[in-house]
Amino acid sequence: MEFNLADLFESAVDHAGPQTAMVSGARRLSYTELDQRANRLAHYLGRAGIGPGDRVGLQLANGTEYIEGMLACFKIRAVPINVNYRYAAGELQYLYKDAALSGLIFHSRFAPAVAGALGAMPETRVLLEVSDSRGPDGLADDYESAIGSAPPIRDFPPRRADDLYCVYTGGTTGMPKGVLWRHEDIFFTAMGGGDPFSLGNHIASPEELAERVLHPGLTALAIPPFMHAAGHWLAFSTMFGGGKVVTIEGGVFDPSEVWRLVEAEEVNAVVVVGDAMARPLIDRLAADPGRYDLSSLMAVGSGGAVLSPSTKAQLAELLPGRVVADLYGSCETGQIGGEAPPEDPYGPPRLRVDERTDVLDPDLEPVRPGSGVVGHLARGGHIPIGYLGDPAKSATTFVEHRGQRWALPGDLATVQGDGTIVVLGRGSLCINTGGEKVFPDEVEAALKGHPDVGDAIVVGVPDARLGERVVTLVQPRPGSHIDPETVRRHAHDRLSGYKVPREVIVVDEMVRSPSGKPDYPWARSVAQSASGHETEG
Repeated sequence: MEFNLADLFESAVDHAGPQTAMVSGARRLSYTELDQRANRLAHYLGRAGIGPGDRVGLQLANGTEYIEGMLACFKIRAVPINVNYRYAAGELQYLYKDAALSGLIFHSRFAPAVAGALGAMPETRVLLEVSDSRGPDGLADDYESAIGSAPPIRDFPPRRADDLYCVYTGGTTGMPKGVLWRHEDIFFTAMGGGDPFSLGNHIASPEELAERVLHPGLTALAIPPFMHAAGHWLAFSTMFGGGKVVTIEGGVFDPSEVWRLVEAEEVNAVVVVGDAMARPLIDRLAADPGRYDLSSLMAVGSGGAVLSPSTKAQLAELLPGRVVADLYGSCETGQIGGEAPPEDPYGPPRLRVDERTDVLDPDLEPVRPGSGVVGHLARGGHIPIGYLGDPAKSATTFVEHRGQRWALPGDLATVQGDGTIVVLGRGSLCINTGGEKVFPDEVEAALKGHPDVGDAIVVGVPDARLGERVVTLVQPRPGSHIDPETVRRHAHDRLSGYKVPREVIVVDEMVRSPSGKPDYPWARSVAQSASGHETEG
């Protein structure tokens, strides 16, 4: 047995067979049933010519089929590819071609977009359609019929720890890129490493995983789409410990349904992506306190985007005694972690310098603690191989210095005197206004503390005098009205003057990815259209 994701999952199945593995709507699958469905799909894919290294796209909303697709690929050493179902035909054509897909599994609701992009697939050995009530059927072979025609047995050739796992970035700041990992590396970095409590108590050998399977395991509600790393990382971390993964039927975020599922399924952990998901959940609880029995809930975590201080404070008030945590991570680093500073429990999470986490200067030397130097956040240890088909980008993101490989995800950071790392934000989003650097995350967090602001995205737009000026798009809370000047005064009380948005643009609805991450290109386009490129005085 190796540190291979399929091997590890099968080990968990053998020790948690009758326990519930997944709940999606009316479908409830035990570990044995989930494994058998994945085996059937793996055999079907193999008969169609999908083999080691071949890539199969998953253009699916959350449900058991997504995890079945990933497991089936792992079982035959193929590579599942997460396809963003929000993409239009042109974007899909780019991804299909970039990933060189040999197969595709999709929900029928996405069939029109799929039909417009199929010509970009180099070759189509498999095309399977998962029927749902929100789209027409008939573009491809029916998923349930296909797996029903294949055997449920496990009779696959040996696999390896260096089989490939690939996750495509969201493409919110550029074209999406496929990040290639070895199975062993992603298991330890993002899928729990065999510790069902995700506290870093990793197993030393694959055979030890069986000893860590809980009876019963923890129950986790996966709100982020599985097509984003945070979603399926949560699912696999949970299942490697014998836990139950609950999804919202149809994959549509509904705050009322989230809290209903927490009560009905006795959920222990809920994972969101930043304020975009947390705030509607808070509003639902505040509107009807005491409606839901949340006694099973132990933790609310955010991955992919940090929670603003005001949101953390509200969660702590509505859910006393529960853990509310932010976790740093990216497709290029996996889960890094993070802890709330004691002096500021609702502030942004902090990291600490250790053998796997540091801040490097342009010469790839560690930044001296307390120096005030801003460098690049760096992650060592189990890190990716590189970007799929992009050696030039790989060489700048995954670097080697003094015999150690580092992943540089693009976040700028500094190190305090006690070794605490303060992450400032993504360098590509940094706004240079009059020679001063402004990081959107900090400004957005301050703006969301205003009682009328439901959401905020901060961008820089061209300015004749300053180079760039800070502009924010804000969305009102339900039933609220936003006065732009009061928002600016609110920001003035909390930020240095140069960080305060010069303009506040009110929008009816913010555009974000299904995972909750901001669509910065969209926001920048709206800001430029609304404000023009020049400034007064």
